[in-house]
Amino acid sequence: MKKNEMRLVFDSCSENESFARMVIAAFITRLDPTLEEMADIKTAVSEAVTNCIIHGYGGKAGKIRMNGCLKDRELTVEIIDEGCGIKDVEKAMEPLYTSRPDLERSGMGFAFMEAFMDELKVASAPGKGTRVWMKKRLQKV
Repeated sequence: MKKNEMRLVFDSCSENESFARMVIAAFITRLDPTLEEMADIKTAVSEAVTNCIIHGYGGKAGKIRMNGCLKDRELTVEIIDEGCGIKDVEKAMEPLYTSRPDLERSGMGFAFMEAFMDELKVASAPGKGTRVWMKKRLQKV
């Protein structure tokens, strides 16, 4: 299968979290993923987008970029914001850690992304935004 790519930019509002889920689901549909694979990918994207909205922009206006690439039976997806960035990525990736305890968040976003995808990389710096890169290999049907 040849490579197929998509790029999307959308506003950092909570309504667009479900939009991002639907876009990634439609993008991978031609690979005929299992229900579990579909749920895993949609959940990982949802967590990454929610992190942009809540932590990256703190609920303020901003743009989120979602890039997807399919090659053979492998999906790579990037979720990118230009928000406040993460001071300590390693600490932020610890289960139950949250930068916003006032919002009663569980602090499991990165843990879910890591569990549901085959690879996860996070690049961030204070004041420079955050890039979450994930990869998932889909089963052969």
